[in-house]
Amino acid sequence: MAIVGVLFDGFAYGMLLFLLSMGLSVTLGMMNFVNLAHCAFAMLGGYVTVTLMNRLEWPFIATLPVAFVAAALASVLFERTLYRRLYRASDLDQVLLTIGITFMSVAAAAYVYGTVQQPVQLPSYLRGYVTIIGVNFSAYRLFLVGISLVITLVLVLALERTRYGAQVRAAVDNQRMARGLGIDVDGIFAVTFALGSGLAGLGGALAIDIVGLDPSFAFTFLIYVLIVVSVGGLGSIGGSFAAASLIGITDVAGKYYVPELGAFLIYLVMLAVLMWRPAGLFGRR
Repeated sequence: MAIVGVLFDGFAYGMLLFLLSMGLSVTLGMMNFVNLAHCAFAMLGGYVTVTLMNRLEWPFIATLPVAFVAAALASVLFERTLYRRLYRASDLDQVLLTIGITFMSVAAAAYVYGTVQQPVQLPSYLRGYVTIIGVNFSAYRLFLVGISLVITLVLVLALERTRYGAQVRAAVDNQRMARGLGIDVDGIFAVTFALGSGLAGLGGALAIDIVGLDPSFAFTFLIYVLIVVSVGGLGSIGGSFAAASLIGITDVAGKYYVPELGAFLIYLVMLAVLMWRPAGLFGRR
């Protein structure tokens, strides 16, 4: 039954990557904005949780909504003051700005918190294991998978069944026509940007117990997030979900069964998928 545990751990890790990457996929696919500072917002969410738990003694669960809101508000500030000025700029200009913001966030985190890993103490009900059909599953990873599935369901329903979702789809398909119909495209973009960054902040908070948190987080997971976005396809929630699951399982299984290859397997998977489907699994373009 070891393979069941490996697959589950890989899927749970994939759900963490899904939370971290989904906002960037939608932002790139809808707004054509290359935001390489996306994982800086995830790191912000992680440090908000660490601060509230270790300094103010908040319970872990209570910090998660605050991590989401903090990252969302920070992204709105950057979107209003900096990003909006570069929506029609070249990809190089966008990359230079956002990677610069990432460097600044890493330096700020190192200055305030130091370069050491930040500890968190999970509540007792999220520690230990749950035995199902003779297999031990981490309680925290079950919690992570549950949250990710609920968020996926809510987002799909929001985009498919609500007025906001219809406006988002219209803005994605044809911005000029959407503006002509009276849709506030800029407002839709701002809300979507905040939502994606907020989910990244939530992912950063949830990631602490699994992968740790230090100032290098913003760069380390940027690579994984870009792989998920490339494999899944821009602007697709289903693509991000499928790609994150595939990458997570490949990474964990590769390190377990073929440790000599390490994390290299995910790059092989990325190359194979993009050679087969250059736009990603569910990419439109």
